[in-house]
Amino acid sequence: MSIEAQEVSPPNGTLARKLDSWFGLTEHGTNIQRELLGGLTTFMAMAYITVVNPAILSETGMDFGAVFVATCLAAAVGSFIMGALANYPIAQAPGMGQNAYFTFGIVLGMGTSWQSALGAVFVSGIIFIILSVLPIREWLINAIPRSLKLGISAGIGFFLAIIALAGGGVVVDDPATLVSLGDLTEPPAILLLLGFVLIAALSHRGMIGAVVIGMLAVTAVGWVFGVAEFKGLTSMPPSIAPVFMQMDLSSVFEWSMITVVLTLLLVDVFDTAGTLVGVATRANMLDEKGHLPRLRKALLADSGATTIGAVFGTSSTTSYIESAAGVATGARTGLAAITTAALFILCLFIAPLAQSIPAYASGAALLFVACLMARALEKLDWNDITESAPALVTAMAMPLTYSIADGIGIGFICYAVTALIAGRTRECPLAVYVVAIIFGLKFAFL
Repeated sequence: MSIEAQEVSPPNGTLARKLDSWFGLTEHGTNIQRELLGGLTTFMAMAYITVVNPAILSETGMDFGAVFVATCLAAAVGSFIMGALANYPIAQAPGMGQNAYFTFGIVLGMGTSWQSALGAVFVSGIIFIILSVLPIREWLINAIPRSLKLGISAGIGFFLAIIALAGGGVVVDDPATLVSLGDLTEPPAILLLLGFVLIAALSHRGMIGAVVIGMLAVTAVGWVFGVAEFKGLTSMPPSIAPVFMQMDLSSVFEWSMITVVLTLLLVDVFDTAGTLVGVATRANMLDEKGHLPRLRKALLADSGATTIGAVFGTSSTTSYIESAAGVATGARTGLAAITTAALFILCLFIAPLAQSIPAYASGAALLFVACLMARALEKLDWNDITESAPALVTAMAMPLTYSIADGIGIGFICYAVTALIAGRTRECPLAVYVVAIIFGLKFAFL
């Protein structure tokens, strides 16, 4: 079982009391140790981005080392703001999917320079900040029906599962069936599944830090048997100069780039919405009305991180679904996110060690978290098909489209049309119709 919020004793010591007061540790049923462990777990689950993001963006001609530094700094600043401002246990970093769109959709696909693409990310972040300050976005997210929130949470879990299984080679792409079973005799597949069952078994026994223990155990096995490479401990960070402040804003307002900015904005808005709702639901952070607390601050933190990330020289920064791994370890407050931020700064100097954690090890943790998040479906009202069916479609669409945002869009459209035909128009929030129309236009024209 996962670590749920529970009664804890007030901390001793001046610093501990200050941290408890600032983050509300006792109030949230957690303590400093759990928050630090949760932040470490989240970092380990998402440390792959420090390698993957530079690898993808360097396809555009951007300097790998400079993007590595930009990735770490964007993740550190974004996570710190989220923890300090919104008090959420949610870390941020350049988003997977967004970086692929940046590289293969904007730069290589449209023939745009990477400097212009950075400019589009920067402008989308500014618009994002404006929407976050205004009540529009907060109203939009809080108006999501409870059933769709549960579907989003479970869908993110399924999305994590396919990322994990694909990363370990348990499932592979297939031209005939889209996906197929990989070679389960390969060491990465074996170690991923071994790590998963180890984490699950230790969690059942109430072992605090089971996720970290499982990840480290299979990583060490991989090092010993040559499946994973131990790349060392420390190195000096490369220069960020080749990508820092390199946004080209002169071409952003051309018609072709306006559609790019709108696409970046839509993806970021709804990826963030899905992550905040999914992780907060798993952490039992929703209030009695099913709304997210301190939502405007969380949205400002996320939108600000996108803008700052563009300045550093990376694609859109967003809230990370891997934060659910830290929540599963016991994290409930922003102290965990700040811990992750500090580790990303440290990662600048321990890049070889961070790069030594193989995909199958983080995949084991993500697969376990996926199982926990899928439990949200049990809270659905299965007797009301107008609520349960759109929620289930939302959950299934996320991994099958490989997009949180597209899965949410399909879910909203299904919910709105189902309510309309079923004669439940007045029971469906106006925001649902608005979002359904927006996504309908996106799917049709963007």
